[in-house]
Amino acid sequence: MTLSSPTLPLVKNPEKLENRLTEIPPEPGVYLMRDGSDRIIYIGKSRKLRSRVRSYFRDDRNKTERINTMVKLVTEIEFIVTDTETEALALEANLIKQHQPYFNVLLKDDKKYPYLCITWSEQYPRIFITRKRQLGKAKDKYYGPYTDSGLLREIVHLCKRIFPQKQRPQPLFKDRPCLNYDIGRCPGVCQKLISPEEYRTIIQKIAMVFQGRTQELIDILTTQMQAASEEFNFETAAKIRDQIVGLKSLTAQQKVSLPDDTVSRDAIALAMDDQHAFIQLFQIRAGQLVGRLAFVANSHAEPGAILQRVLEEHYQTAESVEIPTEILVQHELTDGEILADILTERKGRKVNIITPLRQTKAELIEMVERNAQFELQRMQKLGDSNQKSLEDLAEILDLAELPHRIEGYDISHIQGSNAVASQVVFIDGIPAKQYYRHYKIKNPQVTIGHSDDFASLAEVIQRRFRKYIEDPKLSRFGNSDWPDLVMIDGGKGQLSAVVSILQEMNLLADLRVVSLAKKREEIFLPGESLPLETNAEQPGVQLLRRLRDEAHRFAVSFHRQQRSDKLKRSRLDEVPGLGQHRQKLLLAHFRSVDYIRQATPQQLTEVPGIGSRLAQEIYDYFHPS
Repeated sequence: MTLSSPTLPLVKNPEKLENRLTEIPPEPGVYLMRDGSDRIIYIGKSRKLRSRVRSYFRDDRNKTERINTMVKLVTEIEFIVTDTETEALALEANLIKQHQPYFNVLLKDDKKYPYLCITWSEQYPRIFITRKRQLGKAKDKYYGPYTDSGLLREIVHLCKRIFPQKQRPQPLFKDRPCLNYDIGRCPGVCQKLISPEEYRTIIQKIAMVFQGRTQELIDILTTQMQAASEEFNFETAAKIRDQIVGLKSLTAQQKVSLPDDTVSRDAIALAMDDQHAFIQLFQIRAGQLVGRLAFVANSHAEPGAILQRVLEEHYQTAESVEIPTEILVQHELTDGEILADILTERKGRKVNIITPLRQTKAELIEMVERNAQFELQRMQKLGDSNQKSLEDLAEILDLAELPHRIEGYDISHIQGSNAVASQVVFIDGIPAKQYYRHYKIKNPQVTIGHSDDFASLAEVIQRRFRKYIEDPKLSRFGNSDWPDLVMIDGGKGQLSAVVSILQEMNLLADLRVVSLAKKREEIFLPGESLPLETNAEQPGVQLLRRLRDEAHRFAVSFHRQQRSDKLKRSRLDEVPGLGQHRQKLLLAHFRSVDYIRQATPQQLTEVPGIGSRLAQEIYDYFHPS
């Protein structure tokens, strides 16, 4: 329901403000606050909407400066009534992700922390580590993000040794399993020697490890081992015994000194500066530290609101068995009672949220806070290092100001085939991957056996900056898309090609461009035959080297992807009636030709545009009689 939109802030019109507040019902739901530009600046939830919204406009000196600033901007209030507090929590989370309001706590997508993914949406689920959490398939389950990627990989490796599962991404043979099946490491998924139901049971055991239910799994396996032994099935009992020994080795070094090791609990704390808040969440089950997760948020909110947002986000997709019975928090939450009630309902047992002040639990919170503080200090040191690198680079290139946005370009191909280019962007010396771009080289002269890096770079630069020529109203100055510095991977030849095209576009006077040669890490400027006198180890040159290496990595990865896609399409091209569009749909759904080959006709029809007849033709192609 939308209320009228006055031009003045509501605090300056008490009569209209009171009318708005009386129209809001005392029901659970979500409220949205807009400013004079009709932008949503804050989204919140409450079990009693009227009381919560009214509290913002009371003359309360306890309100933070952030809330006072926000209230002065509110010109319109909207609300959405829900049946339960649980629905309000889910709706608020979705709306915050959609609108990204300025005054809300916004969690950062920090890709340096990995997740573990289990693809329950597939007939034979896969387990893999990823730094990209994609929410396209509701059945797939992500655990994390984990702070220690090395430990995560070690646990996954041990799980592959403890429980027989698919070991290879692609089958080694067409008509028989590989050696992993013979030694008991794989149940023969590639040849369908195990049913999907039996295989999912194995994967569920692995999931229990990442749910913090290792001891519960050990108890189950112990019962199974004893039963097998009583039935004189000693071979099976020995296999289960080895699994139990392996599971115990996972947590042998992870004891946490707590007096009550029967309670499952999470402990969360943060450390923050004026820009970011670094949050650590320790997962403790049966007295053992089974997981250490990390989150990053903006820091313009009070600590309790930040912790509230992190916990809501974390438990939103958690299964009931993953919710602990006790949550220790460093600061009192803004809506702790609502969150506790919701988690209690989902778990089916009482969930307590506690702010400990003394003894062992308070010491645990202090330990979590110290870990968060270390992460904050590490990022601050990285920021100081970047500042020195930017200052040194500005001095090397005689820049009037520190370069805020730096772009790097590189070309990748194999003797001209599948030629591509990369554009990477550093903001304040830090990779900004949301601005990375790929280019497929369109020059018809660049073909297999004939490469031309100079012409390819000129083409990419022209495509990157032509919008400033096509649209004269588009300002080059004050535009966040306009770089302060462009770096080309190469020497004088590559730089000259780029300079020539920029001169034709009449952009060279406004764009600072340099090149970095690999051989001696030499920096070349336009029109200069000799490189600048620099030291390869000084901070500014190292910054350009990081930019150059990232551009090279990004270009090579895209080139490999293009070659792989071309090989995949070449195999699918042989399927009668299967065009390019349906090939893309199949690959997007199954992710590889090998999974397409393993799919049944019924599974193939789940892909949009694939009817039963075409599905049968695809199946027959991969399974000739």
